[in-house]
Amino acid sequence: MQPWSAPQGPSPQALPGKGRLPEVFDTARGALAEVGSASSASMYVCGITPYDATHMGHAATYVAFDLLNRVWRDAGVMVRYVQNVTDVDDPLLERATATGVPWEELAHKEIRLFHDDMTALRVLPPDEYVGVVESIPLIADHVDRLRQSGVGYDVDGDLYFAAGAAESFGSVSHYDRPTMLELFAERGGDPDRTGKKDPLDWLLWRAERPGEPAWDSPVGRGRPGWHVECSTIAITYIGAPIDVQGGGRDLIFPHHEMCAAQVSAVAGKRFAGAFMHAGMVGFDGEKMSKSRGNLVFVSKLRAGGVDPMAIRLALLDHHYRGDWEWTSEGLAAAADRLQAWRAAVSRPSGPDGEAVLSVVRDHLADDLNAPAALHEIDAWASSDGDDASAPALVSSLADTLIGVSLRTQ
Repeated sequence: MQPWSAPQGPSPQALPGKGRLPEVFDTARGALAEVGSASSASMYVCGITPYDATHMGHAATYVAFDLLNRVWRDAGVMVRYVQNVTDVDDPLLERATATGVPWEELAHKEIRLFHDDMTALRVLPPDEYVGVVESIPLIADHVDRLRQSGVGYDVDGDLYFAAGAAESFGSVSHYDRPTMLELFAERGGDPDRTGKKDPLDWLLWRAERPGEPAWDSPVGRGRPGWHVECSTIAITYIGAPIDVQGGGRDLIFPHHEMCAAQVSAVAGKRFAGAFMHAGMVGFDGEKMSKSRGNLVFVSKLRAGGVDPMAIRLALLDHHYRGDWEWTSEGLAAAADRLQAWRAAVSRPSGPDGEAVLSVVRDHLADDLNAPAALHEIDAWASSDGDDASAPALVSSLADTLIGVSLRTQ
């Protein structure tokens, strides 16, 4: 599957010098950790289930990992970035049934809209953008290896992973069992299913049901479970261990915990050097989610004439790890900030450009502290100076590091 197009703009080599390797918060360690090496870094970020448009919670997550991608590249690192799209899953099938639209058609429409939103927000595309449907043979072979190794077992034709067989299970989230059971039930699990060895065992392969899509495989006709899809795609296109496994905080458990356990079981290796998670975005006092219907869509704001760079600045005004609330006031403030930056880089001179570049690099290497980086550029934009090269340099750093084009639309 093809990703969206890369944004046009200056390359990291357009900036003088280079940044340093970033430290980010690793959920598994509960502490900051330097990620990547001086020469290379790899990242797998869980993609969308394409049954609805991109809302601000999605956008905030992908912009956060885009920031990591940009910081790595500025440090001279060769980045390997893979993202999946869950183009067959229960929520997609349920929405297709409810709307009377074929599930393939619905998925294609929403993937195209997601690409348009990512392009508008200047998110760098992944090196590999991989759909689950195109990966069915790979996933089925992975499930078969798990079955043959003894960690997969049959329940009325469906295959499950035995959580107790994974010594590392729990090492990502560090949640206690009652919390795991509660979250598993809330987030697509089936802890009460009869026949399972443990309520926390999870589905690897769902045998064909009437009216549902299914594929032939070594483990029978059916389709894969959610968690094995991501772990298979990640180790196929990157290999274990990857440097960063990323996604929203709601993926810590069960999704990332179970992905990690599967890779450890089949490959005998740690899945990721660090597990990095973005906070939740709220609206009207609740987490923004499709189930609640309290959504603000990127595409609708764009259709209403909102500059995508203002949307990106509104997202980056909050630290990626924190939970926050989307407001119209925050968007208006971002639009004002964008206007002030554009006016500042159109001046013939400004304060020392290399000084602001150095400080912005330090803030971004420190757990992607985008709000501090934005304030640094604010201070530069509101001051006078006689550095004739500064406006062009600050425009380039905003584009290259922050992902915000200061060219007028």
